Amino acid sequence: MDDVLEFAADLARRTGEMIARARAEQGLDLSYKDGAELLTSADLQADEMIRGEIEQAFPDHAILSEESSPDFSDTDVLRGPLWVVDPIDGTVNYAYNMHQTAVSIAFAMGGEVQAGAVCCPFFDEMFTARRGAGARLNGQPIAVSECATLARALIGTGFPYDAVARVALVERLQLVLGHCRDIRRVGSAASDLCWVAMGRLDGFYEALKPWDFAAAALIAREAGARVGHLGPVVGDVPEELYGLDLVVATPRIFDALVDLLRPTAASG
Repeated sequence: MDDVLEFAADLARRTGEMIARARAEQGLDLSYKDGAELLTSADLQADEMIRGEIEQAFPDHAILSEESSPDFSDTDVLRGPLWVVDPIDGTVNYAYNMHQTAVSIAFAMGGEVQAGAVCCPFFDEMFTARRGAGARLNGQPIAVSECATLARALIGTGFPYDAVARVALVERLQLVLGHCRDIRRVGSAASDLCWVAMGRLDGFYEALKPWDFAAAALIAREAGARVGHLGPVVGDVPEELYGLDLVVATPRIFDALVDLLRPTAASG
């Protein structure tokens, strides 16, 4: 697994360098998925690069990628050797020349994430973790904050592309603003979770797809965070790839944050 992590981190780093060059050259083509979700030509180039190298190095492994293979309905595939990839997490930030953008690559086996790398190229930050071996930022160990109360907790979240769905989250947002120090909306879930891992945030909640959080949730967990959900995990998707009502927080506030938000859970 050390070799797998080294492969993932190197690939994430090189992909990060590629998307940084693509943006600097100011030649991005923009389009939309499902009429609302922004997509750039760099997303597709990054996906092609990552997929090609994984297929060459691990031809028997499956790939779950936001851009080229987003179907995670086959749970047998999810429990085999699986790479979970988000070529550019935070595409809107990327297109608007903001720094909160990440390349996320995770490897899972048996439905459990074993290794993960998240490269934030515009901050020159590489977050990595191997299951049971701790989490690192640029090679140095990291740990979650010591925050012990919601009143002093800085919480991250994100919002879906669909405007109607965003409005439905206002109640949840009001609860956090009324009980916590403040809220941050970074625009990249992978970045958010890595920020929980190294103490820039104390907690995070959102409904996500597997590629948004697979690597970063492992990094947060290995840094000491608790990872769970507001409601039960339903269906056959492995828990570590199940993103509905995801909550990640430093251990001393995790239960309080879940209790605060549970009445708003989509999963009941």
